[in-house]
Amino acid sequence: MVRFIALSGTTDVTENFYVYETERDLIVVDCGVGFPEPDMLGVDLVIPDFSYVRDKRNKLRGIIITHGHEDHIGALPFLISEVRAPIFSTKLVAGFIGLKMQDYGISNFRVNVFDPEKDSITLGDFKISPFRTSHSIPDSVGFVIDTPEGKMVHAADYKFDWTPVDGRPFDISRLSLLCSNGILAVLSDCLGSTSPGYTESEKNIEARIGSIVSEARGRVFFTTISSNISRIRQALNVASRTRRKVAILGKSIDSKVKVASQLGYLDLPTRLERSVKDLERLPDDKVMIIISGSYGQPGSSLYRLALGEHDLLKLKEGDVVIFSSDPAPPGSKANVDFVVDRLIEKGAIVHYYDIQEDLHVSGHGSQEDIKLLLSLTRPKFAIPIGGTIRHMRAFSDLAQSVGISKNSVFELHDGESVEFRDGRAVKGAKFETRNVLVDGLGIGDVGEVVLRDRNVLAREGVVIILLQFDGSKKKIVNQPEIISRGFVFERKQKVLLEKASSDFLFFLRKRINLDRKSLKDLAVDFFERYFFEKTGRRPMVLPLVVEV
Repeated sequence: MVRFIALSGTTDVTENFYVYETERDLIVVDCGVGFPEPDMLGVDLVIPDFSYVRDKRNKLRGIIITHGHEDHIGALPFLISEVRAPIFSTKLVAGFIGLKMQDYGISNFRVNVFDPEKDSITLGDFKISPFRTSHSIPDSVGFVIDTPEGKMVHAADYKFDWTPVDGRPFDISRLSLLCSNGILAVLSDCLGSTSPGYTESEKNIEARIGSIVSEARGRVFFTTISSNISRIRQALNVASRTRRKVAILGKSIDSKVKVASQLGYLDLPTRLERSVKDLERLPDDKVMIIISGSYGQPGSSLYRLALGEHDLLKLKEGDVVIFSSDPAPPGSKANVDFVVDRLIEKGAIVHYYDIQEDLHVSGHGSQEDIKLLLSLTRPKFAIPIGGTIRHMRAFSDLAQSVGISKNSVFELHDGESVEFRDGRAVKGAKFETRNVLVDGLGIGDVGEVVLRDRNVLAREGVVIILLQFDGSKKKIVNQPEIISRGFVFERKQKVLLEKASSDFLFFLRKRINLDRKSLKDLAVDFFERYFFEKTGRRPMVLPLVVEV
């Protein structure tokens, strides 16, 4: 029996983390982060629940990675801190993983680099053969995984781009060869299943960028996600043609450009590259700055530039800013909108998603791409991954249109599994999973209760009640002092707070034999009701009892 488990990555676009398991062996495919929702106050990242893999660490034979986006590699440092297993990826992805591990101070790891045109990897019961795919980042692959029950194709984040920027299209010939003896199941990216046609080629973007840059009279700021090496290469090509010198600004984008250049995936000629300070001596129409912050991340170089807080640069009227990235990744649109508005206020000419200039194309296959993959592989069963519930349902409809029966498509929620035995497949056990939240140095210590408290504090504020208590006489001494933060402005609402304090004293007049606990409970109950009746708000009430 072979079990596939979608521990996360099916009902959301991020946190890709999948398990293939036999009685003896287990492998993991991808290990990505998710991004906090707006109501997850103070949370930096969301990572998969590793409990299942941690509990079976003795069976874990390896971790194989499809490509270098954060939602596929970003949680590796957290997993490697809990279990030890070899990691396998292509060369560029290995470089990005190295950067990620360095950020978290992890040195005891090794990434085994494979060649997707010829290599295969044996990990216990599994023989894994990679094949090159097209995506918005170079060196992306899928896997044909030979299991004791048959071959399974794992194709995360792909499209059929015949003119990719790196000149390496989807390797259909290798995939066809690997699938020649029949495929038991395909696990396919489904994010584009609601988009008709084929996804457009990355190549067409360069001409659109070139048209904007050639007409620009000011400096050009170009921003995209730091791992999109293909898009950065296109920006460099445009800079070369328009005779602009280039500076790279922002830690994330600078480090990835250096790795890609060292590994031969990006050519940044010395005749083009300059420091930001060097560019100050050039005419504005000879300057391009490739800058991090395309998702409007607070603290990023573009964010600080937009607010006038960057140490090295100030925005000038007539500067041109080009956004070339997904217009609405999870949780980021409000940040991007904020940055765009600040840039426009400062006189910049901003090219962004609302203008509909097609400065970004998806890295995910649309309906015809998905149908082509299913037609090439002709699987007995299909499992959509990497999308949401609506994308999974649309994928199921596409699979049925190419001859796969409805009962042979498994739409999985996080923690659900499919078991394959003797050519059949059935829905297996559901394993408990939860969101693991990363907040500063804490991993998993922030949960529902803490988030609920943070939301109350953000919406309603906090009221601290200072109570002087005489333990021997079992009564309160003096009138309570009330401190308001984020609830009402103390100076303007002094009367309200003083009245609340005296009313609480009156409320306690018939209470005898008080103790610390009962006094705290009474204070919380009284002031929560009191402030709601007077203001319609429910601040968090924190009584502080001081014995005198």
